[in-house]
Amino acid sequence: MPTAHINHLFQTDLDFQKFLNHIPMGVFVTDREKRIICVNHGFEALTGFSSDQALGLPCRDILRSRQCMLHCPVKKAMETGESQSIETDIISRDRQRIPVRITAAPLCDSHGKTRGFLETLEDLRPLKQLGEKQNKAFSFSSLIGRSPQMEKIFQILPVLAQSDASVLITGETGTGKDLVAEALHQSSERARGPFVKVNCGALPETLLESELFGHMKGAFTGAQENKPGRFRLAHGGTLFLTEIGDLPLSLQVKLLTFLDDRIIFPLGSTRGFPANVRIVAATHRNLENMVREKTFRQDLLFRLNVARVHLPPLREREDDVRLLLDHFLTTFNRQLKKSIRGYAPEALGILLAYSFEGNVRELRNIVEYAMNVCAGSTINTCHLPAYLTCTVSGQETTQDKKPSVMLHQGNPEASWNTVERQMILNALIQAGGRKSKAATLLGWGRSTLWRKIKQYGIDA
Repeated sequence: MPTAHINHLFQTDLDFQKFLNHIPMGVFVTDREKRIICVNHGFEALTGFSSDQALGLPCRDILRSRQCMLHCPVKKAMETGESQSIETDIISRDRQRIPVRITAAPLCDSHGKTRGFLETLEDLRPLKQLGEKQNKAFSFSSLIGRSPQMEKIFQILPVLAQSDASVLITGETGTGKDLVAEALHQSSERARGPFVKVNCGALPETLLESELFGHMKGAFTGAQENKPGRFRLAHGGTLFLTEIGDLPLSLQVKLLTFLDDRIIFPLGSTRGFPANVRIVAATHRNLENMVREKTFRQDLLFRLNVARVHLPPLREREDDVRLLLDHFLTTFNRQLKKSIRGYAPEALGILLAYSFEGNVRELRNIVEYAMNVCAGSTINTCHLPAYLTCTVSGQETTQDKKPSVMLHQGNPEASWNTVERQMILNALIQAGGRKSKAATLLGWGRSTLWRKIKQYGIDA
């Protein structure tokens, strides 16, 4: 990309590209034919397209907005000579639909002739999530729950969001670590800046270093262009390092160096770049054990673990399963344009007794599957995945091997309170009256079982 300058504004020319990169939102410049001729780091982070991939292409091919053909702001700006704004969605390179505000302003020469257009992309997700949050109980951003464990997390997240301290998020696979990281970013003062995610276990060490820290042209074979790296793309925002336990030791040293001096050095460069980036890391591994095994640096753990958020597994979150089942029912009704009212008592009993080893992600996938195959107004047992209800080739499934509470076949219109009371009685009978074992059979915590025994007036 040719070097561009701003002339005659000061006594010396300004580097136009550096000027754009400091703007905390996506910015790009097009010519009169709407071909992209310049983008900033905010644009790259939001769309997922690098400058090399975007330059020369029509902006509609990169933004892929449904409004590009109908209400193009560039076309209106060309007709009126004034800036134009629209709210729409774009599709990022990784196929995420992102709500944005696009503003286009004409760039005119000294004779008043339009030579191109300066366009901005403002990420509207923080505003939309704030509106959704005000209409949701038992939630923080995209996180849902009303168990005591989740309430504690909801109380601490707003405090952590206002800090720039590094945060380490731990928990089993599927508990929602990505959602916590994004919630911290969207609730912070960095919300207008980029949120850049890197999976430390998805790339080999040689590629991961270039992906994180960038490289200079000629730094290694195949490096034909300068690459900014994810740290630089996240400048002014948050860098989320998921699966941090998979980060190679050599890169752990380089990450530790950044956390000490806040300067990144791209491969092949001796000139550092001061990156204003908040680090949020996540892992399902036990980093303390890895430190003892000398596969993770203790000093890096200290620097990342300034604040820790631990997400409990779903099986320990007491009443959250029912809340999440209803939440995803509403979500998929809207997405699939269906009007399924709820779960049949037998199906609900199976779901509430299941241990969800895959946590919230597994629960979500189960509801999505059931919603897709259900043609009626109620999800029945036949709509649940086979591994929840069936045996395969005479062998017990994983769920069949677990203790379970069988429901008596009865009136399908019976209320859930009747079904739940019967489940508790069956569990107490199977457990010989031992409440701790009955709670395990039901997949509940002891406090939940005690509360429901009192609620239903069970003499136990």
